[in-house]
Amino acid sequence: MPYFSIIIPVYNRPGEVDELLESLTLQTHTDFEVLLIEDGSTIKCDLIAQKYHNKLNVRYFFKENSGRSETRNYGMNKAKGEYFVFFDSDCVIPPTYFEKIKNKLTNNFTDSYGGPDKADTSFTNLQKAISFSMTSFFTTGGIRGSKGPKMEEFVPRTFNMGFSKEVYQTVGGFKDMFGEDIDLSLRIRKNGYTNQLISDAYVYHKRRVNLRSFYRQVHVFGMARISLYLLHPSSLKLVHTLPALFTIGSIIMLLLIPFYPWISFFLLAYFLLIFVASALEYNNLSIGFLSIITSSIQLYGYGWGFIKSYFKKVLLGKKNTEIKELDKYYNKK
Repeated sequence: MPYFSIIIPVYNRPGEVDELLESLTLQTHTDFEVLLIEDGSTIKCDLIAQKYHNKLNVRYFFKENSGRSETRNYGMNKAKGEYFVFFDSDCVIPPTYFEKIKNKLTNNFTDSYGGPDKADTSFTNLQKAISFSMTSFFTTGGIRGSKGPKMEEFVPRTFNMGFSKEVYQTVGGFKDMFGEDIDLSLRIRKNGYTNQLISDAYVYHKRRVNLRSFYRQVHVFGMARISLYLLHPSSLKLVHTLPALFTIGSIIMLLLIPFYPWISFFLLAYFLLIFVASALEYNNLSIGFLSIITSSIQLYGYGWGFIKSYFKKVLLGKKNTEIKELDKYYNKK
């Protein structure tokens, strides 16, 4: 039996799956199986799976469309390994990934783990700018990979996470909600299981989105944070409110600028910092300019989703207010 079971939910992404499987053929540690779970796709990746049958221990399953959470749960029920690993279909895995994971778990076993994401040199300028906005400490994205000061306990995400079969048997699977990976990570912690960040076990996360779909994505992330707060009240930290506070503060500043023009300096200085940090990271001025746009979308989109959901769900007591937003996101993704 393989030690690792890699579970990948797929919906109309055969090109992505091809790249992901190709990267898995290059792994220096190969004690794993790959489960591709097709979630009712109209553009299937079955032929892609067949292409790698002689290179990987890959199993393909097709099921009716039910969303990512149920699809991952389906995969865990089919898995043969002792440790389940999750990637998004738009990830590419560096060759030493599983070698690093295996060594880390051998020397310091934990029931669950997570790792960060990065942009590969082959990514487009827009993909690199989006990656910057989602991983930079200056946009609060760095908390997912513990960049900079520690602002909350690390919480794995499903683009790069794993946990043991025992954890699944005890805690259960993913709930049908947005933020399902954070919810499960919090439940794993509450059940007394151990967790670690393996910072050098990163994945390349392509995020094939345009600016409009990126806004929808982060907007729903902001809404989901309130759903997570209602399920796990202690999980809401100051850092999660920063995009909302930034959004409110920016609106106030814009209203005051006609009377106090010097206030604009603070916004300009912040976005200049974004530009410089991104341009230096990628050694590219164009990516620096694009990062101003993507970071604005990340902050304002998330912030507005957070504010709207807080008003509806906490102040007005309404439930399931993100369902329409989720439908928009999944149908247009």
